Amino acid sequence: MKLDTPPLFGIGQSDGNHVVLSSPDGPIAHIFVLEEDIVRVMLLPDGSLQAPKSWTVCPGGEDVASEGRDRFDLSGFSLPRFLLQFNEPHVRIVTEKIRLTISLRGFHCRWEVKQGENWRHAAEDRPTQAYNFGWWDKAVYHYLRRDPDELYFGLGERAGTANRAGQSYQMTNLDAMGYDARSTDPLYKHIPFYLTWKKTQGVPFGLFYDTLADCRFDMGREFDNYHGPYRYFRGEGGDLDLYFIAGDTPMDVTRRYTWLTGRPAMMPKWSLGYSGSTMSYTDAPDAQARMAEFLEKCAEHDILCDSFHLSSGYTSIGPKRYVFNWNYDKFPDPAAFAQSYLDHGVRLCANIKPCLLRDHPRFEEAAAKRLFIRDSDGSPALAQFWDETGAYLDFTNPDTRAWWRERVTEALLQVGIAATWNDNNEFELWNDRARLASGERAYHSRPLHTLLMIQASKQAQSAFAPDKRPFLISRAGAAGMQRYVQTWSGDNYTSWDTLKFNIRMGTGLALSGVSNTGHDIGGFSGPKPDAELLLRWVQFGIFLPRFSIHSWNDDHTVNEPWMYPEITGTIAGLIKLRAQLVPYLYDLLWRSHSDYQPMIRPTFLDFPEDPACFAENDEMMLGPNLLVAAVVEPGRTERRVYLPAGTGWYDVWRGRVHQGGGEVTVPAPLDDRPPLFAREGSAIPVNLAEQHFNRPADGRGFWVFPNAGSGSFTAECFEDDGESAESRHSSWKLSVSGDSCDIKISIACEGPWQRLVLLLPAQEKRSVSLVGATIGSDRVEGGWRRIESIFLVA
Repeated sequence: MKLDTPPLFGIGQSDGNHVVLSSPDGPIAHIFVLEEDIVRVMLLPDGSLQAPKSWTVCPGGEDVASEGRDRFDLSGFSLPRFLLQFNEPHVRIVTEKIRLTISLRGFHCRWEVKQGENWRHAAEDRPTQAYNFGWWDKAVYHYLRRDPDELYFGLGERAGTANRAGQSYQMTNLDAMGYDARSTDPLYKHIPFYLTWKKTQGVPFGLFYDTLADCRFDMGREFDNYHGPYRYFRGEGGDLDLYFIAGDTPMDVTRRYTWLTGRPAMMPKWSLGYSGSTMSYTDAPDAQARMAEFLEKCAEHDILCDSFHLSSGYTSIGPKRYVFNWNYDKFPDPAAFAQSYLDHGVRLCANIKPCLLRDHPRFEEAAAKRLFIRDSDGSPALAQFWDETGAYLDFTNPDTRAWWRERVTEALLQVGIAATWNDNNEFELWNDRARLASGERAYHSRPLHTLLMIQASKQAQSAFAPDKRPFLISRAGAAGMQRYVQTWSGDNYTSWDTLKFNIRMGTGLALSGVSNTGHDIGGFSGPKPDAELLLRWVQFGIFLPRFSIHSWNDDHTVNEPWMYPEITGTIAGLIKLRAQLVPYLYDLLWRSHSDYQPMIRPTFLDFPEDPACFAENDEMMLGPNLLVAAVVEPGRTERRVYLPAGTGWYDVWRGRVHQGGGEVTVPAPLDDRPPLFAREGSAIPVNLAEQHFNRPADGRGFWVFPNAGSGSFTAECFEDDGESAESRHSSWKLSVSGDSCDIKISIACEGPWQRLVLLLPAQEKRSVSLVGATIGSDRVEGGWRRIESIFLVA
């Protein structure tokens, strides 16, 4: 097709919510009206699909078949009624939320969204050559007009600023150890979704490109005089399969995208506790003794610990690592070792890798069974891996998945390992000749192997303990990974810059459907953190869904809670604060699972009406009600914080209420009370029982932050047994109302609790009355007004 003759489309045979536009020159466009707020455009320049299956789209579901989902499968969508208008040379598709106008000459798209009674411009293709109709190469292109007032967020975890405008990003999963959190690109995850905010009109929308091929997003870094301002997507393979997502707010768009790619996994409560880890313990020749020392130190310093990430040194032969191979010199009795940890209330999460080194004890077995991705001659396709060259397992092969599940079960689960830590799973295979079991090229499906690996690990865990919720961790991933795993930002470099920009990386990933995440606290690679940096990192890390201190320092030191004696007590106190907040984190996990709300997020997601929240900042919302203000610069004793407009904010530790819409400066000492603000008119569920290492306890309480004047609010908290796959859940419900003189709190609980502690700011002097319970005591203690209640028995 010549560049000066763009294709002319006409309406082809359509069926229900599937509208077909075709050109006699060969291109076909499929338009799918999936929801009032989701319209999908699939453009095939030569009329055929290159990748007929999807593993990322899973509307409201918890899993996709290992064989993938047919791209023409519309199950799971509501398929609403819509208006189809044909007015040559245009076709218009109208739902309650979206109006898509398509020019039939050249296929030019314009998207509008409805706000109230008005249609607002959202996006449109650039006027010149928006798609590749065979004009340039075999890659997939989509060029959009770029407006100067647009801000872009998401694309998973990316280094640098939260707003992606003016930047360019490569989506190729790499093992980026020691990355610069300000600038390194690419990184570990493949999530081709971003949210646009048009600040002049206050219009949000999302774009999701359903591809697993390597791709590039240029968000206005590139300029070309012949086309005007633009941004673009370029995929190295696959198809242009674009989902346009409308919403009244950025939160609507993020939740809807998360729903589209699958329900976030509901994991056991213990996964939210502190998880110990370091490379050095399992690398040591006396690894089991070193691991025992960790438990002894936790007991000595009263460090609460729920799990431990067991690094890959447990599989070593000499200096190299061989997945599923226990080193019996280091761990003479793996089952007894695992039991010793369980006896202390600590679950082990064992590291596993999808590549077998070529001298792995089971390499020949796997090669004979044709379990590897293969070279053109049928031999295993060798690639550089950690320590040595090896071959990646082909997870598109059902025999490979079955073999993997067997190894996970016999090597780990049967000896008492509680969870899998799926690591080094970026599948760095650059051999363009490599083929899958199906004969297809492997290069354009590398993130698919990551998804199928973690799916197979989860299947093994679920089959082994069907009555328990599985817990998995994965470093790499793709869109939809939230259905299976918790994740983290990979092997970060130890620096203040990393602490600062990891915040943005985490919230950007949360905007992209994956909010059960965290970072290696203290930094993983490079120099050891000094005492101040370690403490500031822990002060921030306790508010992340994944909280793990993990390291492989250049000088062979280990990042541990007791690394610096002068701050060990403070870190122990911070970890106890984390344990106190687990009920709130667990409730957020449930809301993520049930209602697709991100556990962590940037402030603008909750306060889009405040333009200042879209500016670059170092704040983070933990759920809807807590604002975390990390200290990210050395030598600071205070923290300036911008508080979003539209509500008042309590300084949690001092009880003072500040009005939103401006900056405040608060003390930021090096202690176990980091800068933290609670939204006025909220209640935070907490565990107020006294806790010690290996002596868990649970006593429900709420931090209550009433309206400073007159007002009312309701707060609910999800409860269950914390681990059963089909456990019966219960809930708390607090209804709080007040005026200038009195506060009334109604308490309802479905569970077995008989007592509840309410902590109000110590400065709260109004009279408090309870409905559904009686007040046992009311006193000021530990900086709070403490009200102990006893439930009324009918």
